[in-house]
Amino acid sequence: MIDRPGLAQFLRRRRAALSPSDVGLPETSRRRTPGLRREEVAVLAGVSSDFYARLEQARGSDPSQSVVAALARALRCTPDERDHLFRLAGVPTPSRRVGRRLDPGLRQLAEHLDDLPTCVYNDLGDVLHTNALDDALHCRGELLPGRDSNVYWRWFTRPASRDLVPEADRARLSRAHVSDLRATSSRRGEDHEITELVAGLAAHSAEFGMLWDQHDVAVRHSDLKDVQHPTVGLVRLRCEMLVTPGTGIRVRVLLPLEGTDAADKLDLLRVIGTQRFAEAE
Repeated sequence: MIDRPGLAQFLRRRRAALSPSDVGLPETSRRRTPGLRREEVAVLAGVSSDFYARLEQARGSDPSQSVVAALARALRCTPDERDHLFRLAGVPTPSRRVGRRLDPGLRQLAEHLDDLPTCVYNDLGDVLHTNALDDALHCRGELLPGRDSNVYWRWFTRPASRDLVPEADRARLSRAHVSDLRATSSRRGEDHEITELVAGLAAHSAEFGMLWDQHDVAVRHSDLKDVQHPTVGLVRLRCEMLVTPGTGIRVRVLLPLEGTDAADKLDLLRVIGTQRFAEAE
């Protein structure tokens, strides 16, 4: 079913985020507001200006799948934004299965990354594998069953899960988590697992609900991450994410940030990492 208010909001946000040069149009100095004009989007998508205007006003006839695809191209949507647009418009997106285990190749890759903190989880946020160095860095004990080992659930419902993250970084990471989960929701449509997870998060976290309503969509592929470790102090890291296209499983690898002492601190954690740190609660 079409989500007219959500579709209208998303179209307006995408249009405002583009400049004429982004879509091959000449820049002019007589624009009263940033972004493309409605008429320009309509021409790029091959639809009438009136039809497009009604979509942004949350009214009019339902767009067809081909029209939605044309709008995604006109608005230069990323693959994740395109899936989200399709879902808002009520047209089908390809279904994808949830990754529940590591296939042999992915497990072999993860096992070869023991010198770097590595965590593997699926696109719902369920952790499937961590190595000893990642556990030592995050003061993690045994993985807990159910949602207590879910990346998103712990972040938004377990305040202690943020203790190792400097306060200045927490809002940014919250936004990244929600936009990542939005991309999963767009890919999976009405899949009951994602809808139940989102409903539960919204019920338990006002912060999550507020960010969810902003409709930001993106799978995180790289980032910077600081960890305030109780033993070795601040560890500054570069986060790289490898995402499998079929199942959406993510392999998150943390590398020492160049120009910092992170490599030495990881070496120290590698030495003392044979002991299990008590989980922060």
